[in-house]
Amino acid sequence: MGVLFKRAVLLCGLAWLGGCAGKPPPVPAPPKPAPPVAVNYTPDITALRLALAADVPGSESPIYGDDALWISRTKAQFAASPYRITTAQLVVAVDRNPAVQQMRIIFAAPNSPWQVIGGGKVSTGRAGRRGYFITPTGVFAHTTAILDYRAEGTYNENHIRGLGIKGRRVWDFGWQPAVEGWRADGAMSDIRLLLHATDPDYLEPRLGRPDSKGCVRVSARMNVFLDQYAVLDADYLHAATTDRAYAAVLPANGTPSPLAGSYMVVFDSSEPPPR
Repeated sequence: MGVLFKRAVLLCGLAWLGGCAGKPPPVPAPPKPAPPVAVNYTPDITALRLALAADVPGSESPIYGDDALWISRTKAQFAASPYRITTAQLVVAVDRNPAVQQMRIIFAAPNSPWQVIGGGKVSTGRAGRRGYFITPTGVFAHTTAILDYRAEGTYNENHIRGLGIKGRRVWDFGWQPAVEGWRADGAMSDIRLLLHATDPDYLEPRLGRPDSKGCVRVSARMNVFLDQYAVLDADYLHAATTDRAYAAVLPANGTPSPLAGSYMVVFDSSEPPPR
């Protein structure tokens, strides 16, 4: 009887611990995840804006259009492309509208307001001349799939340094389909889409009008700025830690922005945005 009584007491105690019906105690709910930490990008944006204003005269003036137009057009190109902004970064946006011919450096982020840093004049593809293509629109990724290079500074048969003086950076976006600007039927061919400087004496003064064979030309100072601050070099900075070929392309005295990005966007504000 003593043993049975002890067992009964033990069973009653276990039942009491688990509830009147003998069920196990409820499992406590997991703690709520902590809210994402807000990142303050203002110091980096401000520093870059000040550096651009100092290094590229005229880059901060409202040369054409307002910031909202540039941002909305750039976002529309991303929405129509396979690319997405998943991290905070800089984007180079180009308006090929013949009446505009401008570029902007834009801060883009998935969960923060986009901002225009500054910009300047460009030349994109010229229509009406044989061998000249219309610069294509879209989002073009700058990746380590293609190794960039630097201008040699040599003159062509017309005494023109097409890529600028020796050492200027050439960003290579690979082969892209483009309209043959000398034809009326819209025929297309592939061009090597580049972003580069141009001859400082003869062609740089012509920036602000369509004048290239299909590439995007920028001023020498803008070229140096994009290079110095690694505006388009997010992938290159990563690869350069283990690959000397990519490290050799980057400037030896560069000061990469923590917001370095990977995309050039080209749109035409004289045409409807893509859907």
